[in-house]
Amino acid sequence: MKYLTRTAAGRPLLGDEGGFVHLSAAGFKSVAEALPAAAAGELPDPDELPVRRVPSEKLSFGMPIARGALGKLWGIGLNYEEHAGDLGENRPEEPASFMKPETAVTGPGGPIRLPPSEETDRVTAEGELAVLLGRTASNVDDSDDVIAGYLPVIDMTAEDVLERNPRFLTRAKSFDTFLVLGPTIAVPDSPPAFEERGVRTERNRETVAENRMANMLFSPRELVAFHSRVMTLEAGDVISTGTPGAGVISSGDRVRAHVEGIGSVEADVV
Repeated sequence: MKYLTRTAAGRPLLGDEGGFVHLSAAGFKSVAEALPAAAAGELPDPDELPVRRVPSEKLSFGMPIARGALGKLWGIGLNYEEHAGDLGENRPEEPASFMKPETAVTGPGGPIRLPPSEETDRVTAEGELAVLLGRTASNVDDSDDVIAGYLPVIDMTAEDVLERNPRFLTRAKSFDTFLVLGPTIAVPDSPPAFEERGVRTERNRETVAENRMANMLFSPRELVAFHSRVMTLEAGDVISTGTPGAGVISSGDRVRAHVEGIGSVEADVV
């Protein structure tokens, strides 16, 4: 497994479990520029580069891809049947997708800023696996060669806004800081078998929801293929694949999304 990321100061990095090197050593000026190579399986091994690695514990990570390089941000609702049941919803026969603006994005640590109480008084946080596109995809059946990598995300919902009217979904999902990305983009050496891996939402170190990706109604690959038939997908587009469940959050909480084999991201709530 290789990783693409950026430091808190914005320096692009390439690494693996042994540490990180500056991405320029691999011939790329930015993480965005490296995405097509990641999708094609052409990122070099950090061991092959003539630079010294920096251990991850000595680094502070920021958003793994710069603002402006992100493309369309898709979210998927009700992608675990148990979560649909929790919300009193029927199992969808096709992906229940929505879009979020780039202004909703923040990096590791957040903070997640709760809107004023007159706007919403019930915000939930949801741990999810996200897919990052590395190249253009239109009407694809096999999506493996267009996926650059995977990352953990925390998605937020103003549930009381959504409960007033399901047509308010975009507003309920789009407040500033309502999508936490990072800290690293995991680039597998071969297409991963996600079925036995878990996704977990934690609040203040306690698990509020978890499930296995085998219980997804639509797999990450299926979601990419499906949405490529809706519109042309491009490098930098993100599809967050849905949550096993959500927890209500309050100021002072610490939220964590953990995806087995991919990584974790945390953020404070203020």
